[in-house]
Amino acid sequence: MDATNIRKGSFIKHKDDLWQAVDVTHRTPGNKRGFVQVKMRNMRTGSHVTEKFSSNENVEGAWLDSRKAQYLYDDAQTGPVFMDTENFEQYSLDREVLGDTMNYVKENDEFEVTFHEGTPIGLSLPAKVDLVIIETDPAVKGDTVNSVMKDAKLETGFVIKVPGHIRQGDKIRVSTATGEFQERVND
Repeated sequence: MDATNIRKGSFIKHKDDLWQAVDVTHRTPGNKRGFVQVKMRNMRTGSHVTEKFSSNENVEGAWLDSRKAQYLYDDAQTGPVFMDTENFEQYSLDREVLGDTMNYVKENDEFEVTFHEGTPIGLSLPAKVDLVIIETDPAVKGDTVNSVMKDAKLETGFVIKVPGHIRQGDKIRVSTATGEFQERVND
């Protein structure tokens, strides 16, 4: 594909590795030829690099496959372990590649796992997830008028800011894009 077709989130093969475009900028400086500047994340190591491609340069797109999988547990040696829901095969994903994705994943949740040439490389999260607060300070009387925020530890171990009226045991909706509190969820 042409370098001008690279978009944020695209997967490409570059220098014998698989990369995901994190940020893409098309530039046309004055009387010079245009180019595409791409900040990329290596899917094997998790490292970042910025590359420039001329606008007429060809890059190799990567073919990906996705399968539904269930999160089972976190193995200290190999990383988070998932099970394919069709053939029950178990595999691990690299913590470096997952980044902060696991902040929103709890045991037995099902997700789409992305594969490249038979190797799991990523996890697709929904835009929002519902999680239970396992630890937070009690509300201070009189702070309900102000928009006071406090720390709350979620069932995944992730700590976020929540409004002062939210209590331990409450189920809340969290944005997976920003990691911010969205709303309290009533069951």
